[in-house]
Amino acid sequence: MRLQGKVAIITGATGGIGEATAKLFLKEGAKVMLVGRSSEKLNSTRKRLAADAQLAHHVADAADEAANAAAVAAAIEAFGGVDIMIANAGTEGVVKPLEEHTMADFEDVLRTNVLGVWLSMKYCVEPMKKRGGGSIVALSSIAGMIGFPRMIPYIASKHAVFGMVKTAALELAGLNIRVNAIGPGPIANRMMGSLEAQMSPDDPKSQHEVLKGLVPMKRYGTNEEVAHLALFLASDESSYCTGGMHMVDGGFIAS
Repeated sequence: MRLQGKVAIITGATGGIGEATAKLFLKEGAKVMLVGRSSEKLNSTRKRLAADAQLAHHVADAADEAANAAAVAAAIEAFGGVDIMIANAGTEGVVKPLEEHTMADFEDVLRTNVLGVWLSMKYCVEPMKKRGGGSIVALSSIAGMIGFPRMIPYIASKHAVFGMVKTAALELAGLNIRVNAIGPGPIANRMMGSLEAQMSPDDPKSQHEVLKGLVPMKRYGTNEEVAHLALFLASDESSYCTGGMHMVDGGFIAS
């Protein structure tokens, strides 16, 4: 029960990583506020998790400031405070050459992946101060460390996440609020399926094999493997970790 007595908010909670993280956090004793933009998907996720006494949900778009503030307020009302924020909401956007991207393409990705993370951080500071500290974990990506052709909005957004994490870690260290980023590599979930289909519409399976071949461990990771890293960073076991990018990528960045 590594999170006994802790209250966690998880954005993007209806995605594969979000749900796996919620399931693990509940198992470890946390009370969890699920946040997502689809009421229908949130209800389905809650039913699968089946932990009503420890679980609540709130509908909010990642880039909606008022909705983000309301989600944090709802967690405080339901569970008495906030100790952990998992800023997981994200979008892959579209894959195409940089000169073919539109302003709308770029803005859509930046609103979710950058403004959404910033807003998650912003509205957790005061409630975490009242609890004597806390842990903010933002989902970046290997895309926050490298470049990759035809994905310029996504790459820009994930580099920005790591920059915000480093800055927030410096600002909040004196408040005992730790801020870290997770950098997943290829993970077997909906987002990677979308990227494979966009990169190779005629043969997504071959693209899967190409990407898998770039990973030194020669496989995709799982949502659960990302969740376990999130658990470590959320828990007191990582009490001296802040401002870092923690990879879960099968050695991708090392290659």
